[in-house]
Amino acid sequence: MCRLFGLSAAPRRVRAAFWLLDAPDSLARQSRREPDGTGLGVFGADGTPLVDKAALAAYQDVAFAREARERESTTFLAHIRYASTGGLDPRNTHPFVQHGRLFAHNGVLADLPTLEAELGDYRDLVEGDTDSERFFALITQRIDEQDGDVGAGIAAAARWVAEHVPVYAINLVLTTPTELWALRYPDTHDLFVLERAAGGPHGHRHLEHASTAGRIRARSGDLADHPSVVVATERMDEDPGWRPLLPGELLHVDPHLTATRTTVVTGPPRHPLSLRHLGARAAASQT
Repeated sequence: MCRLFGLSAAPRRVRAAFWLLDAPDSLARQSRREPDGTGLGVFGADGTPLVDKAALAAYQDVAFAREARERESTTFLAHIRYASTGGLDPRNTHPFVQHGRLFAHNGVLADLPTLEAELGDYRDLVEGDTDSERFFALITQRIDEQDGDVGAGIAAAARWVAEHVPVYAINLVLTTPTELWALRYPDTHDLFVLERAAGGPHGHRHLEHASTAGRIRARSGDLADHPSVVVATERMDEDPGWRPLLPGELLHVDPHLTATRTTVVTGPPRHPLSLRHLGARAAASQT
């Protein structure tokens, strides 16, 4: 299953270090579940999106897996890809950039020709082969139709997908230089949120988050003194404040770190997918 990690420290810029494939010695356990790509997206002081990502074949580059990436930003977006569609290519590796926003996705959409037909001219935003990038283009289209309202655009795109194409999951995180959105839909995969006080539950402690699967690790000394909001595919430390997003729930973290949740999609997809509907590669990517 793809790993998502989003962090907002708005309105402050903070420094954080990320290990996108922590504990690389564990990578040899199951070749079917090896990562296909890793990526980290941040924003420069002028608001320019900056992405460091690479396709990663199994056993290919232990040095890359061990390397720490230290960045400064208000929002951060990290992703570990397990491919369901598209080959091992940087173009297919998350996060994606469109109209100055960053996006990463965990799930599977089918019937991509129907989705592409809905995109119209926004198909030109798509550079790779993935369902994720096409879904992002639909979100971008809907945001423009909603006069730049990102939350309304995400909601409109999610509702269209739930009604018109087969869906296994569309969990996502989208970031701008000052804001973060996350959506869980339907109930296929978990997505957790932590509204972290400065210093964490014990006070005066830096942020130290690690995936139990040995994939993503994040560390920030600055967050010993500043609050943050974290979104992840699993609880990543012992903080009791982790809460799951409900199916269909959209989280918005505003430029002042206020987090609100709104249910934007109700009921199951009209055309739900299960693992038995997916090909072997796609099914392996979701477990």
